[in-house]
Amino acid sequence: MKKLTTPFYDILGISSATICLVHCLIFPLLTILPLGLSHNPIIDLLFASIGLFAIVKITKKSTLLVSSILIVSMSLIWISILADLFLEIHLDLIYFGGIGMIIGHLINYKLHKKKHD
Repeated sequence: MKKLTTPFYDILGISSATICLVHCLIFPLLTILPLGLSHNPIIDLLFASIGLFAIVKITKKSTLLVSSILIVSMSLIWISILADLFLEIHLDLIYFGGIGMIIGHLINYKLHKKKHD
């Protein structure tokens, strides 16, 4: 069985964070239209779980800077999702967490690529 590498987890994390960020930015606009759509924090929970899986694998082998960015960003995302899920309030922390996740994964991807070139 082939062992999955750090770039795979970075690409997974970048993809998940980007899709989540687009979802969080565009979905409120779609609720304005009379389509019968409502917000479901379970979707956010799914994106966060994929991202959490990716950063758990990455933080074991990454630098302190990358690990810090990813952990703080994921914490912001989870705080926002749990506040929405249990308190039914929307916090803008999820946007900052999503941007931080993308930045952290991009930095880690570039550092890993540079080290192996």
